Amino acid sequence: MIRSAPSSAKKPSITLHDAREINALRAAGRVVAKVHEAMRQNVRPGISTAELNAIAEDIIRSHGAVPTFLGYRGYPASICTSFNDEIVHGIPSPQAILRSGDIVSIDVGATLHGWVGDSAWTYPVGSISQQAQQLLQATEGALWAGIEQAVAGKRLGDISAAVQHYAESRGFAVVREYTGHGVGRTMHEPPQVLNYGKAGTGMRLRSGLTIALEPMITAGGWLTKIDADGWTVRTADGSLSAHFEHSIALNTQKAILLTTL
Repeated sequence: MIRSAPSSAKKPSITLHDAREINALRAAGRVVAKVHEAMRQNVRPGISTAELNAIAEDIIRSHGAVPTFLGYRGYPASICTSFNDEIVHGIPSPQAILRSGDIVSIDVGATLHGWVGDSAWTYPVGSISQQAQQLLQATEGALWAGIEQAVAGKRLGDISAAVQHYAESRGFAVVREYTGHGVGRTMHEPPQVLNYGKAGTGMRLRSGLTIALEPMITAGGWLTKIDADGWTVRTADGSLSAHFEHSIALNTQKAILLTTL
């Protein structure tokens, strides 16, 4: 996830990946998927986000990979744990104890043999409210709506518009200030993948393009603010937020999911 760049910014070159490179990205993505499998088993009332971070780092390293996020621009942990009104970049802490009714977004990055896997999922903690459940369903649905449009020959705006329409048609708002991105040898590569936009606009999608598509959706407004820690991004109005992300590779049929088992 990256902060959106101004529209006047110079457009950088796009890297397309061959079958061998996509297989390498798929291997990194499987490590990330294994972490999320463990998160599903361990997210529960009473556990701290620091404990989840330790579990995640152990899995990443046990598979011969390294945590992509750890040390990135000074980030101090191996995963991001953002809950309730936090959108992204929440820092795991022993003092951050999950409670029943919370929702927690866990963003995971793993670098294996120089290739990056990146995926996020938002998990319910115990019994959650109807609004929270609807938000999770809408955000995951927006992700799949975007993936459905991620086909060579379409436009980048087709993905963005599909995400936006799915979320907003269900009464939720799309965060504008942070976006998806290309993924490959590094975590953030071009192109920037907005979660809002107009169908039929933007660059033409091509086979071999690999991106991390990640809707960030809120139950209130789309404006954000950053905590004093310099990392944690939360909704400006205190509303709930959810975040779902898969890394994918494009071809002429349908997107290849890179961050599944």
